Amino acid sequence: MAILDSGGVAVPPTENGVADLDRLHRRKSSSDSSNGLLSDTSPSDDVGAAAAERDRVDSAAEEEAQGTANLAGGDAETRESAGGDVRFTYRPSVPAHRRTRESPLSSDAIFKQSHAGLFNLCVVVLVAVNSRLIIENLMKYGWLIRTDFWFSSTSLRDWPLFMCCLSLSVFPLAAFTVEKMVLQKFISEPVAIILHVIITMTEVLYPVYVTLRCDSAFLSGVTLMLLTCIVWLKLVSYAHTSYDIRTLANSADKVDPEISYYVSLKSLAYFMVAPTLCYQPSYPRSPCIRKGWVARQLAKLVIFTGLMGFIIEQYINPIVRNSKHPLKGDLLYAIERVLKLSVPNLYVWLCMFYCFFHLWLNILAELLCFGDREFYKDWWNAKSVGDYWRMWNMPVHKWMVRHVYFPCLRIKIPKVPAIIIAFLVSAVFHELCIAVPCRLFNLWAFMGIMFQVPLVFITNFLQERFGSMVGNMIFGSASCIFGQPMCGLLYYHDLMNRKGSMS
Repeated sequence: MAILDSGGVAVPPTENGVADLDRLHRRKSSSDSSNGLLSDTSPSDDVGAAAAERDRVDSAAEEEAQGTANLAGGDAETRESAGGDVRFTYRPSVPAHRRTRESPLSSDAIFKQSHAGLFNLCVVVLVAVNSRLIIENLMKYGWLIRTDFWFSSTSLRDWPLFMCCLSLSVFPLAAFTVEKMVLQKFISEPVAIILHVIITMTEVLYPVYVTLRCDSAFLSGVTLMLLTCIVWLKLVSYAHTSYDIRTLANSADKVDPEISYYVSLKSLAYFMVAPTLCYQPSYPRSPCIRKGWVARQLAKLVIFTGLMGFIIEQYINPIVRNSKHPLKGDLLYAIERVLKLSVPNLYVWLCMFYCFFHLWLNILAELLCFGDREFYKDWWNAKSVGDYWRMWNMPVHKWMVRHVYFPCLRIKIPKVPAIIIAFLVSAVFHELCIAVPCRLFNLWAFMGIMFQVPLVFITNFLQERFGSMVGNMIFGSASCIFGQPMCGLLYYHDLMNRKGSMS
């Protein structure tokens, strides 16, 4: 806060500080001269009026100066004119404390501040610390990445899985044929439902059979099963949505009179490659394809995929190979292995999330001009496990809500069993994606997902009771710190035991 030299009026600095000061000087001098004339003509009667007028002028000048200070952006200790004279000074008589304020990091003001600088500092520290750990690891163990991590001659044996991936396109065509036959009245509604069930079940069982019969690599099996699950979810959405549109179009009391049922191969083909699991005849579209943006995202995708492979080969694989079975050894040793594995596992999980949900899905959406790109929400701010599952994977969440949760509620299933059914479906597909490529059915992934159900209700209770981020911390500890590393150790040792028994 600054104060005028001659009169003591509080004048903060402005962008045009000299002009403001001159204006205040003129206003002050004119008020003083007018007060002087008034005092000469009526020295006794108008003393109070002159003082009041003087106070009014000073108050107006101070309010105007305060307004210009707000526009200028704050206080300054000094401001010099073009000639170098000090025109504003911070006088000792000016109050330094004028109103109550909170510290920027206090609980009442922390979310009103920008923490971009702290975030940048954390990034710098994180890069520095991990760079030191990487250099130390390379000096101690050397380069552990094998050349056959991306491709090897044994990968040629996975051609049955590649052919199976290509043949999955037959099932959407079969579903389209069923819908076309229903539209032309060749088959009845119950027959169409039965045919859709047969198509979707065959689409899952056929890749499972191929994967179990072929001696394929784990990465190839996981890729095939992920693609199988995606196609299955899309087929269910296509059949369910088409049935609902057909029902609304044929109903006497239409909610929307413009609803009409038609079958389009073009819309189905677009849906099968679009970054969504929920079918609808048309989608919001973006106006154009930004080729430069796509190139930058592809470069990021290559960089972070390489980083993910580096962490897996250089850190996770040695830790897992040098560990014992977590359920058959010393408890403290198992906890130490899990905690040592948790940090690189968390980095890999974050890289996977960034590569798939942010980079790959946005690249695919850009190439297809797909407009709705809410592939995730701010799951890192989730206050309970339930909030996390509703925010981190929006395509699957929308599918679950649309085709599992609310259909259960519509047939009078209570809310809690409906939630359990949704988690049950998710657990089955998690188990398929991991157990089938490993050829192990110990249900570790299934139990890991179903363990989230009690955590949902526990963290909801804690969030309602204490209103804090306890649920967020519980999920981070249960899933990323203990759950995923523990499942990794269990599957690895069970897989090694299976190979040993077979040999």
